[in-house]
Amino acid sequence: MLKRLVIGRAMRSEELGGTLLPKRIALPVFASDPLSSVAYATQEILLVLTLGGLAYLHFTPWIAAAVVALMTVVVLSYRQVVRAYPSGGGSYEVASTNISPSAGLVVAASLLVDYVMTVAVSVASGVDNIISAMPSLVDYRVLMALAFVAVLTAMNLRGVRESGRLFAAPTYLFTGGVLIMVGTGLFRYLIGDAPVAESAAYGVAPVPGDANLAGLAMVMLVLRAFSSGCTALTGVEAISNGVPAFRKPKSRNAATTMALMGLIAVTMFAGVTTLAIVAKVHITDDACRLTGLAGDCGSYTQRTVIAQIAASVFGGENSVGFYFIQAATALVLILAANTAFNGFPLLASILAQDRYLPRQLHNRGDRLAFSNGILALAIVAGLLLWAYQAEVTSLIHLYILGVFTSFTLSQTGMIRHWNRELRTETVAAVRRRHRTARIINATGALVTGLVLVVVLATKFTQGAWLAVLAAGVLWLLMRGVRRHYDTTADELAVTGLHGEMSPPSRVLAIVLVSTLHKPTLRALAFAHAFRPDHLEALTVAVDRRQATELQQQWEDFGIQVPLKVLDSPYREITKSAVEYVRSVRRESPRDVVAVFIPEYVVGHWWEAPLHNQSALWLKNRLLFTPGVMVISVPWQLASSAHANRSTPRAPGSVRRGEPTHKSEPDSAHR
Repeated sequence: MLKRLVIGRAMRSEELGGTLLPKRIALPVFASDPLSSVAYATQEILLVLTLGGLAYLHFTPWIAAAVVALMTVVVLSYRQVVRAYPSGGGSYEVASTNISPSAGLVVAASLLVDYVMTVAVSVASGVDNIISAMPSLVDYRVLMALAFVAVLTAMNLRGVRESGRLFAAPTYLFTGGVLIMVGTGLFRYLIGDAPVAESAAYGVAPVPGDANLAGLAMVMLVLRAFSSGCTALTGVEAISNGVPAFRKPKSRNAATTMALMGLIAVTMFAGVTTLAIVAKVHITDDACRLTGLAGDCGSYTQRTVIAQIAASVFGGENSVGFYFIQAATALVLILAANTAFNGFPLLASILAQDRYLPRQLHNRGDRLAFSNGILALAIVAGLLLWAYQAEVTSLIHLYILGVFTSFTLSQTGMIRHWNRELRTETVAAVRRRHRTARIINATGALVTGLVLVVVLATKFTQGAWLAVLAAGVLWLLMRGVRRHYDTTADELAVTGLHGEMSPPSRVLAIVLVSTLHKPTLRALAFAHAFRPDHLEALTVAVDRRQATELQQQWEDFGIQVPLKVLDSPYREITKSAVEYVRSVRRESPRDVVAVFIPEYVVGHWWEAPLHNQSALWLKNRLLFTPGVMVISVPWQLASSAHANRSTPRAPGSVRRGEPTHKSEPDSAHR
């Protein structure tokens, strides 16, 4: 009942087509992350530059211009990816196909880590904006962050289309609100009534040692500010991974959506950065570095950059415009994590289909979403938010490294793709288009490669090494999973029918007995039905008196099956029974030993620990013995009948996912 209330009714596989997205819904679903990043990208640039005081803020417009140019190049490059690889593999498929499978895994590992960081940073930033409007909530930062992750998880479990409809309005409200704010602020500036931020009157004391930077130190500060501003590019690649979710024509609709996303994101980022410069927003990583601040700096909560701009443009912190921008910003930042909730499960599904991740990640849930991937993302992101206390400044250093790794490798792969196409294409007009596309991707590869080096150099020691380590460990794990699946497939492959189909010489049946009761008699009857060559009952004499009583009952009821009693002076049931079964198998290696174990079927969760524990241990041990079959004989207790009526579908029912792109068949899964 609760599951249906939260997630909704189960959907048939034939309804998958009805979940495809039109462009107006796909834009907020896949682009909410890059669109919402304007709420903190400018702030991250200013936070780095003010490490040296106010003297270095004049670099802000140049850094912003570089970020805008970079975003333009990346968007143009990924439009080529969408057109050339519409199957949804995105950067992973491009790198795997055109460079090597190992390069594709590097991209996949980097993106999976970055999707987790997208959820953590977006939610933490959204909580920051809520606290900017209501500072009294600062003590509930982590609790609010975890609650928002839980809500996002529930919404995405309802399906891509339904979550997209729900999240579309906040994204469009935020976009419209920011554009109105930018337009109003620039208009006031042009008529001579420039907005002034609440922090404009404060100075900023530089961090000791950073006051008079010169030469290489100043270059490093600027590069570090640029790499922080590059957070504006997070999530750009999500559309290339989500092409299968678009309506037909999929490639064209995805490319159009990506162009719209780039245009809107560039406009908003440039506008917010310009207003931050005009309004003289001053923000630091430590409020105690603000000079001219009245009162205790330790208790002063700095408002975010976008909050200060909204207050200055719309007439103060009590204005309707201020609260609208803060509400829309907080909401869209939290919902920006939805980009990852769509990208992560899709990519994980493709990796599972290619046997690099557990196959359960390729299964669709009740609402045709990749539920296991959604839950995995929510758990890891929640742990990260808890570990870092939902602090954006701490989390941001782990961010964007994976994005630029995937950018660089995918664009390099696209160069090889166009080179291969040009070798076979003979039509002059098509060759010109391919050459133009190759130039775009080559530029993208060069630029994003340089940015990757900058990001790695400036953020590695500040925490980015953790992201590198996580991606490396994930890469090794995926290689290990693929190796396991390949080994299993080779081991199970049918090479001939002679050995596998030859029958055993005899079947020896053993019924495990603890007490003479109805389940025991049923197990004996089932064993008789198999018509074994030899049948015996087996009990372990943990208590000699009880064993004697069992033998007496056996004789009194006239059971014709011989009862074997094993002595167990150390009261070990499992070890004694397993050793006996293995001894029977050693004496007759060409025979099959069938072990029948009576088991209770219970209806309540609290009944499960009270029964079947010995049977569970026995089965686990016997399954590792070649030539031994373990057969459970169920006995349904009265409580199980009620549970069967009230549970239409078992939790975690397995549902196979639809193929998202071409890959070799997974013989180990069939």
